[in-house]
Amino acid sequence: MIPQSDRATRALMPDYLRLIALFGIVVVNVQFIGFSALHGFADPLGESAGDAVALWLVNGLALFKTYGLFSFMFGVGLGFLMRAAPRRGLPFGRVYRNRMIGLAILGIAHGCLFFPGDILTIYAITGAALYLARDWPVQRLMGAGAALLFAQIVIAPILLLATPATPPDIVALERDILTHGSFFDAVALRSIGFAFIMPSFLVIQGIAALGWFCLGLAALKAGMIDDSAHPLWQRARRWCLGPGVFMSLLAAALWQWGPSVPGAVLTLVAAPIVTLGYLGLIAAIARPPGPMLAQLLAAGGSSLSIYLGQSIILSSIFAGYGLGLWGAVDRVEAIAIAVAVTAGLIGAISVWRRRFALGPFEWVLHQMTYPRDAR
Repeated sequence: MIPQSDRATRALMPDYLRLIALFGIVVVNVQFIGFSALHGFADPLGESAGDAVALWLVNGLALFKTYGLFSFMFGVGLGFLMRAAPRRGLPFGRVYRNRMIGLAILGIAHGCLFFPGDILTIYAITGAALYLARDWPVQRLMGAGAALLFAQIVIAPILLLATPATPPDIVALERDILTHGSFFDAVALRSIGFAFIMPSFLVIQGIAALGWFCLGLAALKAGMIDDSAHPLWQRARRWCLGPGVFMSLLAAALWQWGPSVPGAVLTLVAAPIVTLGYLGLIAAIARPPGPMLAQLLAAGGSSLSIYLGQSIILSSIFAGYGLGLWGAVDRVEAIAIAVAVTAGLIGAISVWRRRFALGPFEWVLHQMTYPRDAR
């Protein structure tokens, strides 16, 4: 439990941000867990009108935005770790190195066993680069973050749109394995997919992730995380939320039903704007919670366990070795399943956290992060 004296000073925005982002990221990831992940980026699939609308909303409201929210929190987390290590008399460099190694181990296992679109491995690699910027002043961090987000807008469309179409026999093999194959068949497929997509994802997602890392660390250093009424959050709501969402939904509509290449590029352009708007909105709702919401927010603090739990459960639900729903439900039903699984995980972690200070995978990462004599 958090002492009463700490509750008054505890920054609430990160708790709200994690809880909201968990739902956003799962509606994106289930599109690649419950359906083919091999179609071209510039050719989003929607076999029915309902499918197409659902995919439009996911691409317009969540794709690239929820990754931004999580990446922003990673930068904030670095700042919190920098504060905590000296209080415990630990060398920050050693603690941070161990944490990145732990994330990489969990990420590789996650990518090979359950979900090739893992973000933990990307965070571990780009997080190592963030270490070099740990002492930068706020303005320099903000400038670097903005430059990296702009670089992603320039580089990512070139890489994504230049990706060759997947041969039909590979698509057929994916369908056969994920609908009829064993767990080990699925692991072999996911491991190969993880090895092939990780280099390009490291560029496409890693550049933006590092940019959001810098902005998150800058926000913490500037006191914005501790002050949800900061004027910059108000400006983000006013100037980014409405216009950004409108632009992103328009871009996703073009991607889905119009000229797909301009729509896909514009979706990438709009993503940072929408993410800033979401951050401003989350700051506005970050108020002291009641008892029930406080438990849910505490569960959201175990976001690593929930993120990995989402993939473990959903991959089992959709794959042939589980319930066999891969490609057998429409996207609205898949999203409903994903949201229900996330809600169930949050409830389970809420019960878990009544007895244990850390979530299951947070405990594993903690063991990897801190020297044995400091546990």
